[in-house]
Amino acid sequence: MFEHEDKNMALNEDLQSQIGERDGIRDKLKRMCRENPLAAVSAVVIAIIILMAIFAPVIAPYGEAEQDLINRLQAPSAEHWLGTDELGRDLFSRMLYGSRLSITIGILPSLISLTIGVVAGLAAGYFGGWVDYVIMRVADVMLSIPSLILAMVVMYTLGTSTVNLFIALSMTGWSSVARVVRSQTLSIKQSEYVEAARSIGVGRWKIMFRHILPNCIPSLIVLFTLNVPSAILSESSLSFLGIGVKVPAASWGLIVNQGRQFLFTQPWLCLAPCVAIMIVVLAFNFLGDGLRDALDPYMQR
Repeated sequence: MFEHEDKNMALNEDLQSQIGERDGIRDKLKRMCRENPLAAVSAVVIAIIILMAIFAPVIAPYGEAEQDLINRLQAPSAEHWLGTDELGRDLFSRMLYGSRLSITIGILPSLISLTIGVVAGLAAGYFGGWVDYVIMRVADVMLSIPSLILAMVVMYTLGTSTVNLFIALSMTGWSSVARVVRSQTLSIKQSEYVEAARSIGVGRWKIMFRHILPNCIPSLIVLFTLNVPSAILSESSLSFLGIGVKVPAASWGLIVNQGRQFLFTQPWLCLAPCVAIMIVVLAFNFLGDGLRDALDPYMQR
């Protein structure tokens, strides 16, 4: 009886320490904002772009597909801040509407691949044996194939549509997440509180998701902020090649593809979406670097 109470006390103490670690994450983020202003500015830029994407119908002065053939290929002016395209559509309005799809394609496939990678990494690290072998060999195969090439194969196989684009981008990022989660699971599952939870009959999946997964959250946050720009670049590349987003939908990569034929006569049609893609990718990368420095204990040392 006393042994059982000791195990419960050890488990409660370790759970309290996990709560303390989560509170420590907030303190680390606040310190990151003070010590790494570039990461803080990047977070603000990302927040502004997301808000602009959400409220695009309110901010945009023109409709997404509103045409004015008389004023086609107009240079930037007070009426059209970024000029107009070959169909007389306001480029600034199309950029705002296109940001909704570009940001969504960056975030949603990253969340899906993150979820798949977490489940696969937890199962591989906790169960070990043939489960670990099968999952890691599949991950090795996925890592050996360039993500853009794999996405192109999926798009050519399934067809060009927005749904298939989500599927293609979701399949390319889970393997790296699985390897990180697996390595941390192998270390954490030997901890005393995990042994205590196992000894009092806590189920395997509950141990993995309640006791092991919270300790992987800092690394997952960093991986997510680094996977989002990769997904945005992949979508832009696929749309530029003509196998990504299709009209009448708009994304930054598709706008670049449509404006490339006017690169030497109306360069703003290409430069504006390219600059937007560059800003978002740099912001997410700078934020990811700042989060890594703030949350990774090895970097702090």
